[in-house]
Amino acid sequence: MTKPSSSPTGRREQPAIQVIERMFSILEALAEQSEPAPLKLIAERCGLHPSTAHRILNDLATGHLVDRCAPGVYQLGMRLLELGNLVKARLNVRDVALGPMRELHRLTHQPVNLSLRQGDEIIYIERAYSERSGMQVVRTVGGHAPLHLTSVGKLFLAGEDPQKVKAYAMRTGLAGHTRNSITDLPRLEADLARVRQLGFARDNEELELGVRCMAAGILDDSGRLVAGLSLSAPADRLQEDWLGKVIETAGRISASLGYRPKPAQGVARRA
Repeated sequence: MTKPSSSPTGRREQPAIQVIERMFSILEALAEQSEPAPLKLIAERCGLHPSTAHRILNDLATGHLVDRCAPGVYQLGMRLLELGNLVKARLNVRDVALGPMRELHRLTHQPVNLSLRQGDEIIYIERAYSERSGMQVVRTVGGHAPLHLTSVGKLFLAGEDPQKVKAYAMRTGLAGHTRNSITDLPRLEADLARVRQLGFARDNEELELGVRCMAAGILDDSGRLVAGLSLSAPADRLQEDWLGKVIETAGRISASLGYRPKPAQGVARRA
């Protein structure tokens, strides 16, 4: 039997592309309906055979992109709302944070990073940086790193309950990158307890030898941790008085997102 062509014409990929196009068509058809829609209507709107539409809808329901309200009746799923909110948060945080990040960089002359959680890693979405820092930038915008090896990642882990932290440790094996990396659960739990107590986090050459970081969380209007602001510097040049500037800058960004601390909350202590 002749194998499908893998030439640059794209013939081999055509079936997959066709399925994706049909998935988008179904999602758009559902978006046009103010009420849950029956399979027959969806198939007609998309120009699909009902059996084909049913198969694709089942796949979308498995991924929670579509909800099955009743047998043969569908509507857009809550997962789309979650994804939309995530995109909105990322865009808003980046737009609001860039000015304060540049100001913090001007004060310290060190790289300032904005990071978000993505699964078991953080992803860098913005950076204020110049050659004056004397530090080579290894992880650029779009780069990622394990939660337990980064100051921002620790902020996110510190907000998890103990069982979720243990599950993270099981999934990742707490693999290390340097001799300073935290690679066992008791040490990680102790470090996270310190983060909770102080309200900020550190990376002491745990991701890269010769680089230390300090980070503070960025909260949205509901008080949810949506991002982290971190400052990186050569290990022998990190100044402790920068920590207050990092915390203050993260607070300004949080305030721009609508966060208002409760009156009972105190100012984070410095170590």
